[in-house]
Amino acid sequence: MSGTEAVGVDAGPNETSAPAAGARETPQLPARETWAALYRHFRPHRGTVALGALLALIGTATGLAQPLAAKALVDRLGDDGSITGVLLLLTGLVVFGTAVQALGSYLLERTAESVVLAARRTLIGRLLRLRLPEVERTQPGDLMSRVTSDTTLLRAVTTQSIVSAATGSLAFLATITLMGLMDPVLLGVTLGVIVVIGAAVALVMPRISRAAKRSQEAVGHISAVLERAFGAFRTVKASGAEDRETAVVETAARDAWLHGVTAAKWQTVAGASVGLAVQVSFLAVLGVGGARVASGAISVSTLVAFLLFLFYLIDPVSSLVGAVTQYQVGTAAVARIVEAERLETEALETGTLETGTADARPQASRKPASIVFDDVSFRYRDDLPYVHSGVSFEVPGPGMTAFVGPSGAGKTTVFGLVERFYEPAGGRILIDGRDIRELPLAELRAAIGYVEQDSPVLAGTLRENLVFAAPDASDDEIRQVLVRARLDTLVERLPDGLDTLVGHRGSKLSGGERQRVAIARALLRRPRLLLLDEATSQLDAVNEMALRDVVAEVAQEVTVLVVAHRLSTVTLADRIVVMDAGRVRAVGTHEELVAGDALYGELAATQFLAAAR
Repeated sequence: MSGTEAVGVDAGPNETSAPAAGARETPQLPARETWAALYRHFRPHRGTVALGALLALIGTATGLAQPLAAKALVDRLGDDGSITGVLLLLTGLVVFGTAVQALGSYLLERTAESVVLAARRTLIGRLLRLRLPEVERTQPGDLMSRVTSDTTLLRAVTTQSIVSAATGSLAFLATITLMGLMDPVLLGVTLGVIVVIGAAVALVMPRISRAAKRSQEAVGHISAVLERAFGAFRTVKASGAEDRETAVVETAARDAWLHGVTAAKWQTVAGASVGLAVQVSFLAVLGVGGARVASGAISVSTLVAFLLFLFYLIDPVSSLVGAVTQYQVGTAAVARIVEAERLETEALETGTLETGTADARPQASRKPASIVFDDVSFRYRDDLPYVHSGVSFEVPGPGMTAFVGPSGAGKTTVFGLVERFYEPAGGRILIDGRDIRELPLAELRAAIGYVEQDSPVLAGTLRENLVFAAPDASDDEIRQVLVRARLDTLVERLPDGLDTLVGHRGSKLSGGERQRVAIARALLRRPRLLLLDEATSQLDAVNEMALRDVVAEVAQEVTVLVVAHRLSTVTLADRIVVMDAGRVRAVGTHEELVAGDALYGELAATQFLAAAR
């Protein structure tokens, strides 16, 4: 048995729960909720949208005047009158209408981009405040697709769709009214054809909605599987799994393609139906209108104007069909956005930090924290067994307390509960005698420095990573912490020093260097409570010994909790908490536990044997 196996690492939620599900099917929102969500995005821009709609209506009005001007032109030709004035009027209407519609279109497009920006800002703000269990239940890639592709679909549905529906309806009614004034018989022929084909279009719309919703879900799944592959890129390559992962992504991409093609097919059917309605109407009107001209019921100029109105009817009808189509596509995106907005977030209260300044770091003069776990029980989900079952211990400050025990004993979960990443199912956790549920999160976390198991390093520069938890840190403070974490020689070797890019997830640093960066980041925060979860597991013996001495030095002024599997670290602790199967079985010093606890004695003996080999 290796040292790591002897005193294992508690893997947290992933150790006892199933992997996070992929892109989930989003339930369809009721129409009322969909409209409420759309209006929420639309409301801040309603003035600009109204102006854009007004300009569109003015453009529509100029368009409606053009067939009347054409009628007047034909009548002038029949009377041998001057047509110069009419031609100038027609030219002016065309130019003016085009300019007004272009301005209205620009306003709407600009507003649409503002709607997307506002939606993305809101979503990003919420997603970064999600409670950890929510993130663990949802693929990050799927969440990212809601910020990117889903919000993009709001562009059309919250501006163009609304305006197109309004202006298209008014233009349709105005055109129908003018056509009816010219000749009710030809209007009846036109409406008969439009109603028949319109009924067919109405049957297509639900299919567009379903296909669009499934397409967006498939796009979210693509993001999820890609995020999974890139998150373990070295493992994928080392396992020779490129082809298998490519096949998974291609399957997801093909699903998105299939649903996208289905949506496009029905959208094409809807669009083609509009053209078909106009063409059939034109043929019917031409036949019936020709007969009426021959019988003297209407004049040639009336027939010409009516036919022009009929062709003009293409725009409002197309606008209405397009608006409904955009709405069907947009509702799928709105449902996914609303679902993301309903995920549970952490409380936004900030509290008043005891420092009384903008510096969120606890001051060095503040006393170290004391920790009490009082009969704490916890499980990651209701359908999973308890990870903690009546866990109780006390940690006075300052000093170092080590947590040891087999893998899955619940050691790392202690840190997650202290940080309030999770809430206990029972019992209390006290810091300085106060229940942590009564503390504002900002105040609680400002007092804690936390080094995770995998010591994450973010893409960016080394400096950005060091000051990530203490953005106001001075250059002197950075230099001091670099020396304490034994990173000063590394910085000297780097081409751009602290401004050197560390790569995606710190790929340009070794595992030990990433751990030292994480430790330096935590120390720079000047915490009252320092949580170290296997913080030196990837360090060589020399650096481990040096950082172990640093931690021991810090523990003289700060309360340090450490999950460790190396006996050299454990023996330095002022107290050791032995955990097994979610319970605390013993607390004491190394000597006391070797003599009084069988499990700890076995683990310690195994560590000695491992060290001797």
